[in-house]
Amino acid sequence: MSSPSKRREMDLMKLMMSDYKVEMVNDGMQEFFVEFRGPNENLVNVFEVFLPQLLLYPNPSDPLNGDAAALMMRDRPAYEQKVKEYCEKYAKPEDAGVVPEDKSSDEELSEEEDDSGDEEILGKPDP
Repeated sequence: MSSPSKRREMDLMKLMMSDYKVEMVNDGMQEFFVEFRGPNENLVNVFEVFLPQLLLYPNPSDPLNGDAAALMMRDRPAYEQKVKEYCEKYAKPEDAGVVPEDKSSDEELSEEEDDSGDEEILGKPDP
């Protein structure tokens, strides 16, 4: 069996040869710091890239919900109908705490409100 100091030297050499940043304290092998890095993906990247892509292109060969994956592979229209039913049942804006705005007030602008004052910015049109 090897000595503890020999094991420490070998482990330290492996760390130094790897991609980790290793700093020795007082140039001795007794104390050293190793900087480990976590994953490059942060939560913003996960929510902006990975989840939308997974929702657009699901992977039925490695499912979390086996019944839904089987339905998706066997009968795509029935799967899409089931997804719509679940969205209507469980994914309402009220359930998320969002109050839907009245669309009629935004869509029906009067002539004065719709006129954004382009003439003042661009100048009067030529007669």
